[in-house]
Amino acid sequence: MKQLLLFAFLIVAGSVSSQTIQLLDSNHTSSIRGLSVVTDKIVWVSGTNGMVGRSIDGGATFTWNKVDGFAKTDFRDIEAFDANTAIIIGIDTPAVILKTVDGGKNWKIVFQDKRPGMFLDAMEFFNEKSGVVIGDPINGKIFIAVTIDGGDNWRTMPEQLAPAAEKGEAMFASSGTNIRSVGKNELLFITGGMYSRIFIRNDKILLPILQGKETTGANSLAVWDKKTFTVVGGDFMNATSTEKNCVLTRNGGKTFISPTTPPFGYRSCVEYLTKSKLITCGITGVDVSEDGGDNWRNISATGFHVVRKAKKGSAVFLAGGKGKVAKLVW
Repeated sequence: MKQLLLFAFLIVAGSVSSQTIQLLDSNHTSSIRGLSVVTDKIVWVSGTNGMVGRSIDGGATFTWNKVDGFAKTDFRDIEAFDANTAIIIGIDTPAVILKTVDGGKNWKIVFQDKRPGMFLDAMEFFNEKSGVVIGDPINGKIFIAVTIDGGDNWRTMPEQLAPAAEKGEAMFASSGTNIRSVGKNELLFITGGMYSRIFIRNDKILLPILQGKETTGANSLAVWDKKTFTVVGGDFMNATSTEKNCVLTRNGGKTFISPTTPPFGYRSCVEYLTKSKLITCGITGVDVSEDGGDNWRNISATGFHVVRKAKKGSAVFLAGGKGKVAKLVW
């Protein structure tokens, strides 16, 4: 019997792989929330003070540039397509979208909106041509702009067609991951604040996640397929609290469940590595789940804002305050 128990223990212990965080770069004052991992080698980041960084050697070295004319702009999200082409969004008035085709040396303004209250939150692309930018409500309607030519031109959705927001409902530009694509032509997005909902086609579903204050709600959405996705958030002003900071669905949003062991605090980003393995991060640390999000364990107390897996590859990178860029060893 003892031998059988020992054998069973070894099987269980061996099934839980170890992960560590390898710090790559932390010599900058910019706070990074934009992260796009194209391949295992090509990584782009963006952040405060107009800074954009790029690595073409898997994070061993980064080239940093301050975007001309935007020294005070906070670039909260970035979408890269290769070593030369990327798009960044500058969040608030005037809200701007910029594009580079020469590795970040030069940037062209491809969209600008000077209306008071403009605040861009996140960007998502289906492919290299079609993409969406989402922003906080204007006149009670969630701001949406689309492109079908790789970001060279953007068309704003008319307010009468845009989704309506409740009073005090907005989005967090915390990691560029509150909007995600499902398949080739469907988008999901989440909101936070006084109300925290997920928008799935014509359905607006109230999430069983912490909400009711400006600092609470859903921050990040990860999607594995049309039925399986995970939402994280909480209260960034109470960053160590685990109260209602994560919910999961495995039936396309018909029902949501809370983890048995939640992430260890407020979390601003979550990402699927495989269907059963996830990683989430926030200003108090990094957690992983090996069972589809039902149970989380902490692997680092170092804070990060965003974590993303390579679009074409298996590399996983993280970025955060004080210019921190790191890599997950898994």
